[in-house]
Amino acid sequence: MADSGLEHRSATELVEELAEGRVSSVELTEAAIARIERYDGELNAVCVRDFDRALDAARAADAARARGEGGPLTGVPMTVKESFHVAGLASTWGFTDAAEHRPRADALAVARVKAAGAVVLGATNVPLGLGDFQTYNDIYGTTANPWDPQRTPGGSSGGSAAALAAGYGALSLGSDIGGSLRNPAHYCGVYAHKPTLGLLPSRGHTPPGLPAMPADQQLAVIGPMARSATDLALLLDVLAEPDELALGGAYRLALPASRHDALRDFRVLVVEEHPLMPTSAAVRAVVDRFVAGLAGAGVAITRESPLLPDQEAAARVYMRMLMSELGSSFPDAVVEKARAAAAKLADDDRSLAAERARGTVLSHRDWMAADAERGVVRQRWRELFAEFDVVVLPVMPTPAFPHDHSPVPTRKVGIDGTEFDYLDQLALPGVATLPGLPSTALPAGLSEDGLPVGVQVIGPMYGDRTTIRFAELVARELGGFTPPPLPS
Repeated sequence: MADSGLEHRSATELVEELAEGRVSSVELTEAAIARIERYDGELNAVCVRDFDRALDAARAADAARARGEGGPLTGVPMTVKESFHVAGLASTWGFTDAAEHRPRADALAVARVKAAGAVVLGATNVPLGLGDFQTYNDIYGTTANPWDPQRTPGGSSGGSAAALAAGYGALSLGSDIGGSLRNPAHYCGVYAHKPTLGLLPSRGHTPPGLPAMPADQQLAVIGPMARSATDLALLLDVLAEPDELALGGAYRLALPASRHDALRDFRVLVVEEHPLMPTSAAVRAVVDRFVAGLAGAGVAITRESPLLPDQEAAARVYMRMLMSELGSSFPDAVVEKARAAAAKLADDDRSLAAERARGTVLSHRDWMAADAERGVVRQRWRELFAEFDVVVLPVMPTPAFPHDHSPVPTRKVGIDGTEFDYLDQLALPGVATLPGLPSTALPAGLSEDGLPVGVQVIGPMYGDRTTIRFAELVARELGGFTPPPLPS
């Protein structure tokens, strides 16, 4: 049953199949398990398997449907990023000293998908501390890209993206602070949605050893991953309720409807590359074809606007705030080393690497100054979205690159013959992360080398339904997910 004909169906399609009685949840779950057992020896996407409980949940789902009961996901198999707490399963974040960490309760997002009837097959692999564009650690090993096992599937939600592309369930949960939902979607040819900051509750998406409490996130979000934009909307609706334990937890925000329901009505600003990180010819060619397809469908395309916030300045603020948030949990020895490095920086060094070094040891006073700069950037985006509905730009500068497990400070990314600092790639996902805007990653096509290339669609604050709807309409007009050529 590893290739049942249903392995790449969307969750929306599977819900219909289940409702009509054409397939059972047990059949879907057994097929997903067989597929994992067939292909995951090479891909290593599902690092923690929970097959016995998944089959129990599938039987319960079938019984619920027989009684005329169930939720929006009843019987649909899915995976969950290993960084989410799943009761009884390992949640290590790749830290070897946390290899035995087993949460006693589900993360709030996991509890919600289970309450909606989903069948959780297991947890997907992550990089150490969720801190890479690749997915490997000393506990579980390396996750491969289904399109080319010698290449990265992305990170830190790389296991989830690889699982989706390979047909291991129809949905997954991921997270994002530096593009961790979007770059794996780009590299693996699937969909992901970075929601508006604070929209989805992250309780239980917690490093091992820390209590699972509500958190006021400054940059980080959790979000849905899928093989269709319609499924992103389906999973978003399951998750988008406030955390009743958080401050203001009784407050429920009614997300606005999409600005438009016809593709030709969208006003689109296209940004081809970041001023501090060029777009490779391979990615640019796919993006150009994608934008030409939009224009052919009657979409109004604009390629430049004075309303776009200063992306060089915004990237520098983002790097400082990102590393300040991440650095707050670094060991003392690492922080002291970073403090010494930052002290040696020239005052006029405004490289992104310098900003990351400063950010690791940022004072509260300097954090507040950076946050004020972020407020200005947010205002500029508000002004832009009075004239445009969405902004389309690349997710990453290149397609998936070969695995590189050398020390991060020494890594480079090659772009058309020139090498750039590996971590400077953060600039592209940071465009949406700094202001907290929604960004939907969708497949745009394949490079000449046959690798997936995605774009991200950024919308106004709380315009999550607008960016997802745009992605849905694009799929109808230009096509969407394409299965990778896994061996027969």
